[in-house]
Amino acid sequence: MDNITKRFLKYISFDTKSDPELGKTQKPSTPGQLLLAKELKKELEELGLEASINKEGFVFAKLASNTDKEIPIVGFLSHMDTSPEMYGKIDDPQIINYEGGDIKLNDERSIKVSEFPILDKLKGLTLITTRGESLLGADDKSGLASIMNAVEYLVNNPDIEHGDVMIAFTPDEEIGTGCDTFDVESFGADFAYTVDGGYLGELEYESFNAASGLVNIKGKSIHPGSAKNTMVNSMSLAREFDSLLGDVRRPEHTEGYEGFFHLLSINGDIENTKMEYIIREHDREKFEAMKKEFSDNASYLNKKYGDYISVDISDSYYNMGEVIEKNMKIVYYAKTAMENLGIKPIIEPIRGGTDGSKLSFMNLPTPNIFTGGMNYHGVYEIIPIEHMKKASETVIEIIKLIANDN
Repeated sequence: MDNITKRFLKYISFDTKSDPELGKTQKPSTPGQLLLAKELKKELEELGLEASINKEGFVFAKLASNTDKEIPIVGFLSHMDTSPEMYGKIDDPQIINYEGGDIKLNDERSIKVSEFPILDKLKGLTLITTRGESLLGADDKSGLASIMNAVEYLVNNPDIEHGDVMIAFTPDEEIGTGCDTFDVESFGADFAYTVDGGYLGELEYESFNAASGLVNIKGKSIHPGSAKNTMVNSMSLAREFDSLLGDVRRPEHTEGYEGFFHLLSINGDIENTKMEYIIREHDREKFEAMKKEFSDNASYLNKKYGDYISVDISDSYYNMGEVIEKNMKIVYYAKTAMENLGIKPIIEPIRGGTDGSKLSFMNLPTPNIFTGGMNYHGVYEIIPIEHMKKASETVIEIIKLIANDN
């Protein structure tokens, strides 16, 4: 078994599921992330790099320049946590020499070609999957393995000229707080790449603008036998509020650059109902209009029924394309690296965000490149080993291009 696969299998054996509630008061939000951070630090040190973990669980390291040339300092980042949606550890994944057809996970679940037609493009590859009871963790432990494999290759091939290469492994990306406190100045890179994408060839430098919206509705409970013109059912107001947002701008009806309102949760009774939304849109002007619409709907219902609804909106991150479009040379490096390796670049906007969405607005332009994984955040995750290797080769090729360009 090759080293990149061994690393990946080791990393997914750590339970690093992040927790949005604990993340409000502590970082990392869960102890398993710190355990993985310590393992990564140890491996980096075994490769001869100086590595550290700060109090918030970030792992930092530097592969020192091996040339006297002045070369821009590049960084590579991946996150250690896995989605809060599902258990974040797996000890016994399947490794399959895939020749086609449905992939059985267990007696109840299979990855079916009819549901996941991407399988038709994976014939002849070696796939790692779950056994249908947890997520795999390829988001983003395949990124960790790809970066570590690239570092190992460069250490073992000192004839490859390169400048300083900065490495960061981050906590709590999945709950949106990972890089809130990232010290860009101390990191020291001129630009960076997150290795946190999906399909082979993905290259993303545009993301959503993102906000969260919290709706609190206070009702008035009256015995139903005498409730006429008196009762205010907070759940009914919640239903009306959601209907005002319409049926079209929802994740299940949008794609590409189209934004959406997404109701994440609703909990309530007659007296109190709480609704949690995320608001997403690529265009900043439309994004601001959507937030205003969200608030205006509450104002409209308060005027109609009385002051029962309060809304709180907080921005999460912005479209990194606003920054990266002024630094397109770094997109060129990634695109050219893929082409040099025979990989067709797939340049599309992210219908989500990465750590790069925040870092780009912290004066560290950071596009996102693929890891090869797919079907993230659930039991149907797949990572082709060959594609994960291609991600690692892309990291190495980017580093070579930067050195040869200066």
